[in-house]
Amino acid sequence: MSAIAAKKVALIHYTLTDGDGKELDTSRGSEPMPYLHGSDDIVPGLEAQLEGKKVGDKVEAVVAPEDGYGPSSGADTQEVPRSAFEGANPEPGMPVSAEDEDGNHMQLWVLDVAGDKVTITPDHPLAGVTLHFDVEIMEIRDATENELEHGHAHPGDGHDH
Repeated sequence: MSAIAAKKVALIHYTLTDGDGKELDTSRGSEPMPYLHGSDDIVPGLEAQLEGKKVGDKVEAVVAPEDGYGPSSGADTQEVPRSAFEGANPEPGMPVSAEDEDGNHMQLWVLDVAGDKVTITPDHPLAGVTLHFDVEIMEIRDATENELEHGHAHPGDGHDH
């Protein structure tokens, strides 16, 4: 029986909650989520706890912020006009790619939308949050050459993309 290891694709069902038990995300009710183990497809703390698991295993993983989306940076938020989104409809939690004055690309997140003002932050919405995962391993297979080349899992048999 195959176990989760580098160069394997695992298909998992999961439910993610915060420390208060509030559901933040789930794959249940839809197809299992595929990920390529060892390629940073999922947060490092969860990936480490899934290493070596087999089909049918159930894992309750608690992931500290440092091994999840990182601690809160404490960086200031910034308000920008909605017009800066060029026709997109910004919503809280939405990722935004931006470029600084030196041409460096950075990932920002929409924190709030009020009228024609959008508040953005450099912190992922789950930065500083201890993550609680309830995971069931549904399938494990070898990654295809295509998936290894792309660095992520493809749905189904891995030949999509």
